[in-house]
Amino acid sequence: MTIRIATFNMENLFRRPTAFRLENPADREQVLADFATLVALLDKPAYADADKAEMVRIITTYRAYDVVADPKDPKGPPPIVINQSRPGKHTSLFETSGPPKSPHVEITATGRGSWTGWAELGQDDLDMTTVRNTGRVVSEVDADILLTVEVEDRLTLERFNTDILAKALGRRPYPYNLLIDGNDPRGIDVGILSRHPITSVRSHLFDTDPAHPADRLFSRDCPEFEIQLDGTPLVILGNHLKSKFRDDPELRLAQATRVAEIYEAAAERTPHVLVAGDLNDDPESDAVAQLLATGLRDVMSHPSYHGEPGTHEPCTRLQDKIDYLLLPPPLWHEVQHVGLETRGIFADGIKSFDTVTSKLTEASDHAALYVDLDL
Repeated sequence: MTIRIATFNMENLFRRPTAFRLENPADREQVLADFATLVALLDKPAYADADKAEMVRIITTYRAYDVVADPKDPKGPPPIVINQSRPGKHTSLFETSGPPKSPHVEITATGRGSWTGWAELGQDDLDMTTVRNTGRVVSEVDADILLTVEVEDRLTLERFNTDILAKALGRRPYPYNLLIDGNDPRGIDVGILSRHPITSVRSHLFDTDPAHPADRLFSRDCPEFEIQLDGTPLVILGNHLKSKFRDDPELRLAQATRVAEIYEAAAERTPHVLVAGDLNDDPESDAVAQLLATGLRDVMSHPSYHGEPGTHEPCTRLQDKIDYLLLPPPLWHEVQHVGLETRGIFADGIKSFDTVTSKLTEASDHAALYVDLDL
């Protein structure tokens, strides 16, 4: 029996943080940096005058006061939003005065314990052309088992399965899907679509960072999905390691080290264990080397693969490779074919689908990687 297994960073399905849709990478990084600064300031037990001034700057710059945004506003939804669950004179973070579209903001809270609420990245609906192009990639790959990276939640995955794959594109929906919300507050989780029963999942949400025991180790999670096949159970370890934004190679290495430990433990239960997903590092990195040291092998190094060296736009360099399907020795000799679906990307040198006409309509800036195994 031939089984096609794939991994695809889908960059959200229906809604995505508005900051992620900015075309200029420097603009995206600035929003995310200011958001991280704001969250850190909001968590302080007491707010100094300098803290309040910086909060006002960020709140004003990004219209974070605009919780109910006007859908007709040409600026679009605010990139950062402050949700105040108990707004009032003595329970709010801030008060506004003056014109609604450009109010004066005054921080009235004295510290984290004096107001109730939180900051979050603003969300915007993706264009349906983008969503259909994501579906088109999934349809073209037509994997039996697809690891999905950067998906909002399980019900969104189900909606994509039924409304896009089945209804809009007329393709076979997947009878099984699973996703456990991870540690990332932006709604970019690791899930799975399968044509074979998913019999169990083990989460590692609560694993701690050895260097910082009070912190969670995984940026998202490392779920162990067990798939029921005709014979030996198949286990897929889904990953989305620390990104290069505000890079922390040591954290990514610690995550990869833990994934290697999880792999070796799973391999004692079944010889069919794959490590898959977005590792956010190239094949020559310490993090990937840690995984390859277990005996796992990258499918793109298999003789049957003849595509581009990278998986992230423009896919032309080895440094562009950050998505992986890593196979254990028992499965390496069962590889029939390895492929990379790049047509959902809009970038120079890539022949895109005819419906992918810009960065705003591309399915993702990642390609979908797949392998056919004789199981």
